[in-house]
Amino acid sequence: MATDLHELLRSLRVWDPEVTGLPPFDTARAPGDPVDLFTAWFAEAVAAGEREPHTMTLATAGEDGLPDARIVILHGADATGWAFATHATSRKGRQLAARPYAALTFYWPRLGRQVRVRGPVTSAPSEESQADLHARSTGALAAALTGRQSEALTSPEELARVSQEAWDEARRNPTAPSPTWTLYRLRPDEVEFFQGDERRRHVRLRYRRTASDWERGLLWP
Repeated sequence: MATDLHELLRSLRVWDPEVTGLPPFDTARAPGDPVDLFTAWFAEAVAAGEREPHTMTLATAGEDGLPDARIVILHGADATGWAFATHATSRKGRQLAARPYAALTFYWPRLGRQVRVRGPVTSAPSEESQADLHARSTGALAAALTGRQSEALTSPEELARVSQEAWDEARRNPTAPSPTWTLYRLRPDEVEFFQGDERRRHVRLRYRRTASDWERGLLWP
């Protein structure tokens, strides 16, 4: 019998109390800088047992203005912005070149939390991008050396051959360059912190950048 999607959906629970705790969020005590609150929430997500808290949805727009999204890895967050990396020649790299503005979303279900970030995106100098790549794993370097991201693939065999060559090169030369690999930084205009509530009185705190600082305000759930 075919799986009934609607039955599966109805069988699922949101924020199952067996695995999820919904901590209180006192917005009056939130720090003035969203990076500080993000860092605290990120540490709490790790402590709560989130398996991959550094994964995030990156949303961009193509030259046609249509939205696109995928999961990427956070490389850092500080006063310069939220950092991630990809090939400049990939689909998202091309989209960022055409429209250098993006949005990020983190979701940590064990705490019922989301963080949403959006703003302009800039690319780091090549030297910094390569240093970021070489600080990662051999597998990450091999994937970067494989390249061709978002291009049409002729066959799985072609991928296996090129990937093996890249792995061999990464092991042989851990500082091998990947010229198109680029570190990007999103410097937010806006950051929102969402804390779920069991009675659906969700708390949403939005930071908006001003000329000199951040202004904070609450949003209806």
